[in-house]
Amino acid sequence: MPASRTTLHRSLAAAAALPLLAVALTACGYGSDAKKDDKVAPAAKGEKVGGLDTVKVGYFPNLTHATALVGDQEGIIQKELGGTKLAASTFNAGPSEIEALNAGSIDIGFIGPSPSINGYVKSKGQSLRIVGGAASGGVKLVVNPKKIKSLDDIKGKKIATPQLGNTQDVAFLNWISEKGWKVDAQSGKGDVSVVRTENKVTPDAYKSGAIDGAWVPEPTASKLVSEGGKVLLDESTLWPDKKFVITNIIVSQKFLKEHPDVVEAVLRGSVKTNAWINANPDKAKASANAKLKELSGKALPPEVIDPAWKSIQFTDDPLAATLQAEAEHAVKAGLLKQPDLAGIYDLKPLNKVLKAAGKPEVADASLGVK
Repeated sequence: MPASRTTLHRSLAAAAALPLLAVALTACGYGSDAKKDDKVAPAAKGEKVGGLDTVKVGYFPNLTHATALVGDQEGIIQKELGGTKLAASTFNAGPSEIEALNAGSIDIGFIGPSPSINGYVKSKGQSLRIVGGAASGGVKLVVNPKKIKSLDDIKGKKIATPQLGNTQDVAFLNWISEKGWKVDAQSGKGDVSVVRTENKVTPDAYKSGAIDGAWVPEPTASKLVSEGGKVLLDESTLWPDKKFVITNIIVSQKFLKEHPDVVEAVLRGSVKTNAWINANPDKAKASANAKLKELSGKALPPEVIDPAWKSIQFTDDPLAATLQAEAEHAVKAGLLKQPDLAGIYDLKPLNKVLKAAGKPEVADASLGVK
């Protein structure tokens, strides 16, 4: 998928493309659009970081945001903030989270690559910075094995993606293009019928026969498998080292400028959370599921969460080169004008945290603040 890095010279008529990406979901959320976490959270204790009373953090109630789920549930991030209270809000859609960031309703967010790119481009590089990584992987092509036996059988079938222009939609359109098949990105019609379907209703669409499969994130992919679907392709196999960004950490530029020490504290918490997740996978999985139950009212059953959890890698590295590739795929699909992503990253705070923890620093693929 990212193997071909062809320079894109053609001019794309994409005047409406950014709004399309602006309504895109980054992954599967099962809560309300912006839900306050009202559970009795770990208490803010000690000295306030930089004298700040509260830092407002947004994330999605799904497994690809487990760094935030677990970091919040276990109080790991709060501990790094001392007396500064972590106030969490959850979102279903990337655009809603970007709007909240722009409005100052949140200061920091865990979010996918497409809305990060779109938010940066729409603001002409003024709204946000990506300051860290959180997760890689967790996206699969799941099909009805009675109708589809091989990847070539995808042609002529109805395959769901979460939403027009979202991260998985762009990935699937790019994969179709690599196969040499043609699909109109806007309508989804062509050699493959791309059916934009919300993740929460995709399993029912699959059971009813309305779709023949889906290119979706976890836990939707494992929900489909529990309904008799078969994993035909794991997207990670299409990327170098089987890694690609699915969740990163953004911050408003205003907040980063005014409260760099608070951003550093949250990043320290995310790094420690990822280390704890990777050292204690079963406990971390249970912690994430407990948070999901609290947020959505329902925990994921073992047959869904177990395979889903195994397919996600939790990493501090934002995998910047893959974000650049994903932007190129959106351009190639005609969903985005060629973006200028210079300055979208500021990894100095993260690299300071990583160095202090004795961990290797991470790169910004020449897209960092100069």
